[in-house]
Amino acid sequence: MGASSQRPTAVRANDRERRRRIIRRRRLVLLAAVAVVALAAAAGVRALTGSKGSPAPRSGAAAATGGATKSPSARPSVAGGSAASVAASSTVITVGWVGDTTPGSMYGTPPDGGRALFGSLRSLLSKPDLMIANLEGTYSTAGPSKCSGASAGTCFSFQAPPSYAAALAWSGIDLVNMANNHSMDYLTRGFLQTQAALKKVGVAYAGPPDTVTIMHVRGLRVAVMGFSPYPWSAPLNDIPAAARLVRRAAAEADIVIVLMHAGAEGANEIHTPYGSETAYGEDRGNVRAFSHAMIDAGADLVLGSGPHVIRGIERYRNHLIAYSLGNFAGWHNFGLGGNLSLSGLLTVRIDGSGRILGGRWTSLYVGQPGVPGLDGSNTSAHLVSSLSAADFAHTYRLDAKGNFAGQ
Repeated sequence: MGASSQRPTAVRANDRERRRRIIRRRRLVLLAAVAVVALAAAAGVRALTGSKGSPAPRSGAAAATGGATKSPSARPSVAGGSAASVAASSTVITVGWVGDTTPGSMYGTPPDGGRALFGSLRSLLSKPDLMIANLEGTYSTAGPSKCSGASAGTCFSFQAPPSYAAALAWSGIDLVNMANNHSMDYLTRGFLQTQAALKKVGVAYAGPPDTVTIMHVRGLRVAVMGFSPYPWSAPLNDIPAAARLVRRAAAEADIVIVLMHAGAEGANEIHTPYGSETAYGEDRGNVRAFSHAMIDAGADLVLGSGPHVIRGIERYRNHLIAYSLGNFAGWHNFGLGGNLSLSGLLTVRIDGSGRILGGRWTSLYVGQPGVPGLDGSNTSAHLVSSLSAADFAHTYRLDAKGNFAGQ
């Protein structure tokens, strides 16, 4: 009887302590996010762009980070309608996109300095003129994380040594999206260490607030921005502010690419809903409204991540929106099996005027410990075709090999 009467008090005490830990973690992350926003605002006045190793000042309020490209060459200064501008608009590049990529975690790091994550797909990742991945995690050294003091299994922070960033460049990845829920896993220190590690190996990044990354690809200026619901990135849930950033980018670039990390998570979240989505008590955005508004503002491609599963592809005003490509690569950190193991590599051909000329969906399968490989049965291509037809009035039709035509 005595033990029974004491148990509710103990449970309430445990609940209070658990809530206090959660509040402390949230405050810590929020303070770190405020610091990142301040740093990004300060960086905005520097406004840097250029090819690998040679940043140069440019006009415009948005800052550009990175600048590494496979084919660095400055776009010629031309007046509209000149022969040179016509030639630039007819230039065609290929843009590749893969989903969630985690360099390491509390469960360990991949061998060979991280190359084991990408080895079997290196030849494919190296083919696009601009290859982009969503980087979920940090390249940082030991230190406090957002999970400090948290109970095991209730918080996840992802980290690999800074030297592991070289595996991205080795694999063929040119740019990563840092606008997601794991970029601040090791707080401001880890966030800045990750940026430094990426710069050191020549991999560009997008995502910090008020930031446009300009890439020079085959003589074209390609603007890339990353958006998420978190204060350390450009604002997904403030659509007017996001549209203003896209309009600024469109005024100074030939091609504009928007990366978004949004939507509910889970094996059953394969359909793209109308309205806002939530996950873990967070507003994860209205992905349809956001994507359409970004294209209306001047984006040519919208490439999504976040749900950890594949979602459909929409054709909106003759521009392409890929809402999610699922998981791509990790090391013992993903929940796998079923829809969670289906993945893809999307390659899009686009010209200097922003026209979508076609592309290909390459089917991948992510098996244990979280490494992708080619899927000869094309399961994910069949799934994305089905989802696209079911969820959108207009889409792109994939053939048996995953190829599709553009305009």
